[in-house]
Amino acid sequence: MKGKVCVITGSGSGIGLETATALSNMGAKVIIVTRNIEKSRQTIDKIRSITGNDSLEGYGIDLSSQKSIGDGCREILKANPVIDVLVNNAGTWFSKLTFTEENIETVFAVNYLAYFLVTHLLLPSLVKSDDPRIINVSSDSHFQAKMHFNDINLTSKYHGLRSYAQSKLADVLFTYEFERRKPSGKLSVYCVQPGLVKTNIGLKNTVSLHGIAWKIRRMAGVQPADGATTSVFLASSEEAKNQSGKYWDKCKPKKSSKASYNKEDARLLWDLSEKLCDIKNYFKADSQF
Repeated sequence: MKGKVCVITGSGSGIGLETATALSNMGAKVIIVTRNIEKSRQTIDKIRSITGNDSLEGYGIDLSSQKSIGDGCREILKANPVIDVLVNNAGTWFSKLTFTEENIETVFAVNYLAYFLVTHLLLPSLVKSDDPRIINVSSDSHFQAKMHFNDINLTSKYHGLRSYAQSKLADVLFTYEFERRKPSGKLSVYCVQPGLVKTNIGLKNTVSLHGIAWKIRRMAGVQPADGATTSVFLASSEEAKNQSGKYWDKCKPKKSSKASYNKEDARLLWDLSEKLCDIKNYFKADSQF
């Protein structure tokens, strides 16, 4: 991975931090994206102390804000004319219905729509790589989901598990639709199931009962470094190069849910996402950002 440039969202803790650390340890230049710049600086210091790699950059981007995403991606593009790997890793959870400044349900906005928008905005640098790879971190929770296009914000029947599962199904649908629409065969896109991982995602923005349930559930999970294994494999392995457009678990492709193969839902989601992000042509950087 020496000489490769890797952007990793949500890399301040958990799976993202372990992915960033592993790729840095392999010699890559790693671009840390966290919610604020101070967290990014702290993360850089931590990774540098572990790996000895000084090739690190940090950005503070609020992935629930399209303006923040636009501003941050512009800065990343200026500093990095070529990007080899994008890991859309950031994720969140809310027990109660909340909205972004664009009036989009927060979990859907961060766990999915940010993936869609960040990928679009960084494509100008990604397509200049000889082997560009996009990795979308999803979850097997998508097996319990369906898309609620009549109420994408789930305002009539919100539940944290329901919103989380829908967002992760959206990640898989996006991956498959990107594969169908991509204009260049050299662009590789993957979707990842990291497994049940011992992170704090279920302890933030939650009611006490849900927090207790997550503490119990995560006891059966793996460590974040294990959860990052497939993302690292897809970012670096020669074996994965010609296996674009698949759903991965434990470094191997596997079948995703029946709902994830619904091409009409994938098309509807793509069209809705372009509208929500004000994108006129996804594979050209022509949005307002």
